[in-house]
Amino acid sequence: MSSAISIGQGTIDTQPQRCHLSTHTRRFKIVFDLSRSPRLRALKLLIWPLVKSGLFRKYAALIGAVIGALLLGSGLFDLWFTANDHRDALAKIQREQANAAAARISQFFREIEAQLGWMTHLSWDVGAAEQRELDTLRLLRQVPAISELRLLDGQGRERLRVSRQAMDRIATLADLSADPRFRVAVADKIYYGPVTFRRGTEPVMSLSVAGTRREAGVVIAQVNLTHIWDVIHTIRVGTQGLAYVVGPEGRLLAHPDLSLVLRNTDMSQLSQVRTVQATGSRQQELPAQVATNVQGRSVLTTSAVVEPLKWIVFVELPVDEADAPLYASMARSILLTLAGIGIAFLAALVLAHRMVVPIRTLSAGAARIGAGALDHRIMIDTQDELQALGAQFNDMAARMQVSYATLEGKVEERTRELQAANLSKSRFLAAASHDLRQPLHALNLLVANLRSEPDPARRARLASRIELAVSNMNELFGALLDISKLDAGALSPAICDLPLVRLFERVAAMFGPAARERGLHFSVVETGAWIRSDPILLERILLNLVSNAVRYTSEGGIVIGCRRKSGMIRIDVCDTGIGVPSDQQKTIFAEFYRGITHSPSGEGLGLGLAIVDRLSRMLSHPIEVVSMPGRGSRFSILVPAAAPGAILPARTDADLASHLDSLAGRTITVIDDDELVLRSTRGLLESWGCRVVAATSLAKALETLNGSAPDFVVCDYRLREGTGVEAINALRQRFGAAIPGFVISGDVAPTLYAQVREHGLHLLHKPLAPAALRATIERALTADTG
Repeated sequence: MSSAISIGQGTIDTQPQRCHLSTHTRRFKIVFDLSRSPRLRALKLLIWPLVKSGLFRKYAALIGAVIGALLLGSGLFDLWFTANDHRDALAKIQREQANAAAARISQFFREIEAQLGWMTHLSWDVGAAEQRELDTLRLLRQVPAISELRLLDGQGRERLRVSRQAMDRIATLADLSADPRFRVAVADKIYYGPVTFRRGTEPVMSLSVAGTRREAGVVIAQVNLTHIWDVIHTIRVGTQGLAYVVGPEGRLLAHPDLSLVLRNTDMSQLSQVRTVQATGSRQQELPAQVATNVQGRSVLTTSAVVEPLKWIVFVELPVDEADAPLYASMARSILLTLAGIGIAFLAALVLAHRMVVPIRTLSAGAARIGAGALDHRIMIDTQDELQALGAQFNDMAARMQVSYATLEGKVEERTRELQAANLSKSRFLAAASHDLRQPLHALNLLVANLRSEPDPARRARLASRIELAVSNMNELFGALLDISKLDAGALSPAICDLPLVRLFERVAAMFGPAARERGLHFSVVETGAWIRSDPILLERILLNLVSNAVRYTSEGGIVIGCRRKSGMIRIDVCDTGIGVPSDQQKTIFAEFYRGITHSPSGEGLGLGLAIVDRLSRMLSHPIEVVSMPGRGSRFSILVPAAAPGAILPARTDADLASHLDSLAGRTITVIDDDELVLRSTRGLLESWGCRVVAATSLAKALETLNGSAPDFVVCDYRLREGTGVEAINALRQRFGAAIPGFVISGDVAPTLYAQVREHGLHLLHKPLAPAALRATIERALTADTG
């Protein structure tokens, strides 16, 4: 307080060397004195008008200062990040090179293991000895890295020894059962021996592979590791970078300078080797490190482990070569940053002038558009991006006007579509549930009656009704499966030329007797026309159309024929049934649609025409419907016409009868992990006179077969261990024959079809009717023997 008073009274000494002012007083005096500095006043006169004047000067000063500061800061940060990124990029490249080299060395040994594995497949019979010797010689020629091969039997006795440096030996019967090359290989199926240096210079190691069975024995190979040089010498990072391999003990195993390997160089004293060995299996987490190589040069090094040998691949690059691009990049960055700062201040003056007026115009126009005036347009004439931006604002406003005008209608339309789709799905599920419950309900009642019925005749009638209910369920499941296949895209048409008369004959043979039993006239108009289509899918379309015609016709008849129409063949199915009203002629192709009037027999699933619609669209065969209620209908298919060809003779009844008992005495293997399905299938096949080997797994099937190959295989696709395709392939490989068979599944995915066809097998879907099962087996066995 006394100091302040003294200042106010002017009693203190004002000379600088004698002044004793407080800290705050001295700061105030310094600032006051600086404000009177000529340089400060000049700088203030230069900057203050720019800050206090109009928008142009404010933007010029602000943009110049901000861009200059950003460029300077960006340049400094860029230098720092460039240095780190440069090292990281080099380390990443070297690590990828190391991993690639490790993978190639691992692949080198895996290929040798695979070659050795084939040597364990032959038996130890006397007749196979010569074949084994030929195989070993061929293996030595194919794999130059193998310098010696030994074949041991299941007891560890040496049966054959072939070497590049020594005489071959046959049946020495030397006992190597206690040797780790035999003992470890039998236990682990493979053995990697330690690396040794033959004659103190050449690195070699032992590799043993055991057979899948104990009696198959063990193959011992001595591998010359100098062949790894082919992998290592090709790796280059930069101009002076290289790669080398170090063993678990720190010995050099591979190096571009082969003389270092032949001198049995010890690398364990290098810091990078010690660091990687200390970390063990965690070495993949190590970053690149700067260390000294074997020549005493500072290098940037990374490493990778060769699995499962636990060797270490090092990739190194001299530090001076690694940093040379960095220094050049830093110099360029500094020059560019300084130049950019100067240019930034010049550009700021130009930009500020060009931006002020258009920005204000854009701001005002955007505010009006944002407030809802979508008819407002921004007028800017600067011939640059600002004018383009104004045009985009105008285009946006115009699009928003149109969008707002039509958005409500689109929302309503999409809502109606979603509601229709939901209703269709609900109707489909409800109809499917209803049609599945009907035969299930009947089955429950019939089974209860069957259990309590003592009369054999009535029990036979009940069994017949149960069979009819099961047939109805199978028909429904088959139709649902067809719908699923079509929706999943699992079917693909196989187009070919075919005579239409054959198609008509099969349809007449299937539905003619049934129509006549109901008192209907059934006729097929003869024709010599040829068409181009998929015979199976087109036949399915005709069968569904004729089935509907027979089902919904109570009197009169059905006529099937064709006509030529503009280069096409129109196939007609005409009936005198109940007809279809005009307002329902499109909806009849929906799933589970039966119309207002049901068939007299109460049959029909409502899926036949849905399948027809999907198949016709897949084949590009248009469907036409002409119908009058109470008078009948005509369903027509338009199919491309084809040039007539030769018709092969049809198979006679004698040909079919020759295969009537083709299953008697046949051995059929059934694999299914469901016990109920397994027992049911076995009982059915045994009733046909088959010898059945039923098992819940592949292993049990092989055990029961006991070396005897089956004639046919029926296998479920999803097993507890693997798939049915794998099981059938394993049986084929085990018995060395293309055993026919098929896979049963409830899956309709297209990928499953492709997988099964790839292995030459058939795919059948659950539920499978006994007649279809027998027909499929007989057809496959007939094709196999014929």
